Amino acid sequence: MRRGHDRRLTAPHWLVEGTFLLMEPRMTGPALKPWIADIHAYVPGTSEGVDGKPLVKLSSNENPHGASLAVHAALAEARNPALYPDPDATALRRAIGAAHGIDPARIVCGAGSGELLHCAVQAFAGPGEEVLFSRYSFSLYPLLAKKVGAVPVLAADDDYAASVDALLAAVTPGTRVVLLDNPNNPVGSFLPASEVARLHAGLPEDVLLVVDQAYAEYLGAGEDDGGLALAAAHANVLVTRTFSKAYGMAGERVGWATGAPALIDALNRLRGAFNVTASGQAAALAALGDAGFVARSATENAVARAGFEAAIAALGNHGLRAIPSRANFVLVLFEGALTAEAALRSLEAGGYAVRHLPGQGLGHALRITVGTREDMAEVVRILAAATVAAA
Repeated sequence: MRRGHDRRLTAPHWLVEGTFLLMEPRMTGPALKPWIADIHAYVPGTSEGVDGKPLVKLSSNENPHGASLAVHAALAEARNPALYPDPDATALRRAIGAAHGIDPARIVCGAGSGELLHCAVQAFAGPGEEVLFSRYSFSLYPLLAKKVGAVPVLAADDDYAASVDALLAAVTPGTRVVLLDNPNNPVGSFLPASEVARLHAGLPEDVLLVVDQAYAEYLGAGEDDGGLALAAAHANVLVTRTFSKAYGMAGERVGWATGAPALIDALNRLRGAFNVTASGQAAALAALGDAGFVARSATENAVARAGFEAAIAALGNHGLRAIPSRANFVLVLFEGALTAEAALRSLEAGGYAVRHLPGQGLGHALRITVGTREDMAEVVRILAAATVAAA
C-alpha cells in the first residue's frame, strides 16, 4: 500500500450524519522567519465598493489622464513574447541619462521604483539594524525594513511633514538606511534642496540616504530637492524615480535609480535578472520622448489640486483641513463632526474610491488622488453634503 494511504488509514475519524469525516494529522512545514511573520502584506488602493461596484479610482495616485499617445503606440507595436527583454535596459538607461544629464553607467532600472527601494534596503541593512524614515511616509517603507529583519524607526513629524531635525535626532549607531520620500506620500509635503542637503550633511558617511522622488515631476518649474546632485557627488546617496505617476505607466512597472557606482553595483546584484519587460522598456522610451505630455499632466494637476485645496479650506469651519500638497494627491484631515470613516462611506456611495490609512496613524484622514477637475468638484460636493448631514 502506498505511503499516502497508510497515513490516511491511521487518522482518527468520526461518524457524522452517516458519513465518515477523515481527520488529517496536523502538517508541519518550514519555519517562517519571525521578522517575515511580523509583516502585513502591502494593501493597495481599492477600485470598487464593498458591494463590488466599480468606483472612480482616486486611491492609488494614478494619472487620471492616462499615458501619452506615444506610449500607447509603443505598447501596440508587436514584439516577440518568446524573447527575453534586454536585461540591462540599455537603451532606456541611455535615454534617462540624456534627459537628466547622468552617466548611464550610474543608472539601474527596476520593476517600478519599489524593487529598487527593496534592493537598497536589502543591500545595506540587516537583522537588528535600523531603517529610518519620517512617521508619515510611504507605507511600503516599514515592509522593506522588516523583509530583511531590520527595525523600522519612525522619526517625529512636523505637522505631518518630515522634519530634518527629528530625522537627525533619531539616528543611532544602528542606523543603516534613511528613506525620504520627497514629495512625501501620503502627506504631499516637500523638503527643499537646502533641507535635504542639511539632512545628508548630518548623517554619518556609512548611512545610506535614499531620496524617493516618485512625485518629482509634479513639482513646479525650477523646483528641485537637490537629490540628483547629491547622488552625483556623494557615495552614500541614492535617488529613485518611477514612470508610474506623472508618466501614467503604473501598469508597466518601470522605475530607475541613480547613485555612486558602488551603489548601482549593489542594486544590480540584487535586482531581478530580466526585471523590466520589453514592453515596459519600449513604453518608457516613448514616454521620455513626449515631455509635453508630462508637462501638461503636471500643469493640469496643479490647477485641479489648487482648486480642491481651496474648496476644502472653505469647509474649514466644519473641521476639514487639507495639508498643502506638492504631489498629485491631497491629505484631508477630518477634525470636526464629520469623521474620515463617514466621509469614506459617503464618497463610496457617490462613486469614488479614496485612501483611508488608519494603519499609518491616519484614521482621521483621507488621501485623495487629484483626478479631473470634474471629479474633484464632485468630491467636494459630496464632502460638503456629508458635513451638513454630520452637523
